[in-house]
Amino acid sequence: MTRNRTLHWIAVHATAVAAALFFVLPFVFVFLTSVMSDDQAMSGRLWPHTWKWSNYATVFRTPGFLDWWKNSLLYAGLGTLFTVCSSLPVAYALAKFRFRGRRPAMMLVIATMMLPPQVVVVPMYLVWAQQLHLAGSLWPLIVPMAFGDAYSIFLLRQFLLTIPKEYLESARMDGCGEVRTLLRIVVPMARPGLAAVALFQFFFCWNDYFGPQIYAAQNPGAWTLSYGLESFKSAHNVDWNLTMAATLLVMAPVVVVFFFAQKAFVEGVTLTGVKG
Repeated sequence: MTRNRTLHWIAVHATAVAAALFFVLPFVFVFLTSVMSDDQAMSGRLWPHTWKWSNYATVFRTPGFLDWWKNSLLYAGLGTLFTVCSSLPVAYALAKFRFRGRRPAMMLVIATMMLPPQVVVVPMYLVWAQQLHLAGSLWPLIVPMAFGDAYSIFLLRQFLLTIPKEYLESARMDGCGEVRTLLRIVVPMARPGLAAVALFQFFFCWNDYFGPQIYAAQNPGAWTLSYGLESFKSAHNVDWNLTMAATLLVMAPVVVVFFFAQKAFVEGVTLTGVKG
């Protein structure tokens, strides 16, 4: 019995170590390449003989790189804020209100999730470019998020179903209206779900390449990091050390945000499937 337990422990931990290495080694390779010199980055050696931290300074001095950072923060920050604030009331109504047409409304939200964005990109571009004259900026991507997101509404609705209705009824008996109940009772209890939705939306906006390519391609001052990185790669196609340094700087905010918020993120995603 002791021998079997030992073998089981070794097998489980060996598999876990192998899986961890599978995910970590690409990041290690990117980091090591980013601090190599120009000649060593093309030599195939895996360990730098000189650590050139100045590669990161060179990337930051690239014209437009800081603007790409600011645009990505603007896009991801406002997009996340607008999505959470606009999706929460809709999810609350679908989860806790009883009204005629509630099921068709939920089916409509689910159907919207199945609609690829490429289907409506041409008419949407015509509206933003020809009627509103906002092409060449990120506002055609940010403004629609103030009107709700189907995936975020679905996740929040699933999470809000786990909140016992007795809490809401007690708040109403104490004289709270629906808005006050939402802000004082629901929001504090739904923090894990809100964190999960916020992180999903932040990652989507930060990594979005399709949207900036459609609306901001003609204006380099409105490029985001995801789109500007392609331009940087084309300009430094033989400087793999600089390309890897730029790639690491683009990935760093996502890794840092997830590292500090992973507990709330995992809890929120887990609880969204508890009740249907």
